[in-house]
Amino acid sequence: MTVGTLENIREFLRQRRWALVGVSRRRLDFSRWLLGELRRRGYEVVPVNPHVAQMDGMACYPQVSAIQPPPDVALVLTHRRQAAAIARDCAAAGVRRVWFYAAVGRGAVSSEALALCRQADLQVVAGYCPVMFLPAAPWPHRTHAALLRLLGRYPANGPAQDGPPLKPGEPPCR
Repeated sequence: MTVGTLENIREFLRQRRWALVGVSRRRLDFSRWLLGELRRRGYEVVPVNPHVAQMDGMACYPQVSAIQPPPDVALVLTHRRQAAAIARDCAAAGVRRVWFYAAVGRGAVSSEALALCRQADLQVVAGYCPVMFLPAAPWPHRTHAALLRLLGRYPANGPAQDGPPLKPGEPPCR
């Protein structure tokens, strides 16, 4: 399930302060690589993992609402079973942009989390890896983007796609 347009993906990537929710304690995990990659690209990245106090010399927070000031974007890297609770936490913390990560499969995306974001009027990107949209992305991420283009699943510049159906009068995800 994907939600997002190139326009709102670019808007997310223009934000400089990101919370990475669900960063692993394991040094060789992709989430740790992503933490370092975003930092190398000039993003202020705040790790979120309730089981760790520090990560790579930075304070690590138990939840998004513990971060002050709130981040511009929360990138959710957890299992989709946790996504709704994280969406609620983001809304309560004043985080207005939530990106539900996925490389293959559903990743962190859940219908309940998307509905909660819609109700809270949060901007959402769901079902994509942010690295494939960064300039000079490493080759595996460029390949992933090329495959999505080939399959017709790369985001367009139009309205959000593939999200759960809207109820009458319900605003779309932005």
